[in-house]
Amino acid sequence: MVNNLRITTQENLMSAFSGESQAHMRYLYFADIADKEGFPNVARLFRAVAYSEQIHAHNHFKKLGHLDDGFVDVAHAPFGPGNTSRNLKHAIMGEEYEIEEMYPTYLEIAKMQGEKQAEMSFKWAFESEKEHAKLFKRAKEAVDKGKDAEFGPIYVCEICGYTIEGKAPDRCPICGAPIEKFKKF
Repeated sequence: MVNNLRITTQENLMSAFSGESQAHMRYLYFADIADKEGFPNVARLFRAVAYSEQIHAHNHFKKLGHLDDGFVDVAHAPFGPGNTSRNLKHAIMGEEYEIEEMYPTYLEIAKMQGEKQAEMSFKWAFESEKEHAKLFKRAKEAVDKGKDAEFGPIYVCEICGYTIEGKAPDRCPICGAPIEKFKKF
């Protein structure tokens, strides 16, 4: 155990923070490209999901507040911006990696090590990423037909990053936050 967090969970939090931070910045960049290519709704989706990824990064980082050494981490993230269709493909790849491999593994390790706070942070991100992947797939279908995606308002829970298109729920289905904690995009 290192400073109240077992070493593997600590490393996973560091890796998740790095990945979510990069996704945040990558999606903001992709939003600018979508705007320039005439896909304002796709740009809005990228900005909403970027905000969600920022929340995930913050939640993971808070769990690492005890660190005072110079730790280094490398996130495994897709690189190489392109047009909006390619950027959506990369976004889907990143979200699917988090859903299928990264967060299930991190969750199991945190559970096994009894790290409840890390487990909660990973679970919130994991559940949010499922929605991101669905939304990005819808956007890619439209863009590949030369159209902007049709989205209503997109809401992001400011506590856990849960993202939903349409109407914000009275309570977040992931963390239980009230509707007032949802930011509209």
